[in-house]
Order: sequence, then structure tokens, then C-alpha cells
Amino acid sequence: MKKKLLPYLLLAAMVVVAAVLRNCTLKKNNNTTEQEKTYTKRGLNRNPSNINYSKHARCRMDCRHIDEREVKYILENGKINYAKSDLKGADCNKKYAVEGISQDKQKLRIVFAPCNDEVTVVTCIDLDTDWECSCEGDG
Repeated sequence: MKKKLLPYLLLAAMVVVAAVLRNCTLKKNNNTTEQEKTYTKRGLNRNPSNINYSKHARCRMDCRHIDEREVKYILENGKINYAKSDLKGADCNKKYAVEGISQDKQKLRIVFAPCNDEVTVVTCIDLDTDWECSCEGDG
């Protein structure tokens, strides 16, 4: 009789262990999600609800042949250059210099200023080509 119960007891024990492991995994995933939400609020939001463009950025984009599609691509896929970024001060005063290669092979550095769920493009730089530009405020 005991030999007949043994497989059922083992199966019940395996079900209990699986349930415990599943609960531990779910709790761990929920904690990671909360950490990611906190990071997104404090760091560079790579998927903002809105991308704004400063007048200076629009001028630089025009003379350097950079379009909004490329700006969004660099925001989503580029690498932050911390040496060129200004991360001092309050969240809405930080500027992130993000670098990457656009779809048309331009090596770009785009400076983003995030605030809440929006990002403002401050300026756009082509790191390989020195384009002739005459934007307001140039000296």
C-alpha cells in the first residue's frame, strides 16, 4: 500500500515546489518592473510621449541634413556619452549627449533634455562632417 502512495506523494511534493518557485519568480519580476519605472523617471526616457525641438536644434538639423526619424532612432538606440552630458542639477535641467550612427550612415551626437514624459532636442551634431551652418546665436 505504501509503494502505491509513493508516486502520488512525490507528485504532490513536486507541485508544491513548482508553486513556491513560481511565486518567487513573479515577485522578483514585479520588483524589477518597479526599479525600471523609477529609473525611467530619473534618467533619459528613450520612449517619451512627445519629442520637442528647440529653435537651435531645428536649425542644426536643417543644415546638417538630419530629420526627425533619425533623431528618434538615435534616442532609442544611441549610446550616452557621459563625458559630453551635463547631469548636474534637477531632473528637468539634465542634458544627455547621445551618440550613434543614423540610417543614412551619419555619425551623430544629439543632446536631449528630458523632463517628465517629454524630451527636448537641444542640438544635433554630425561628428564626421563640418557643415556650413548659420544659426541664431552662432558667434
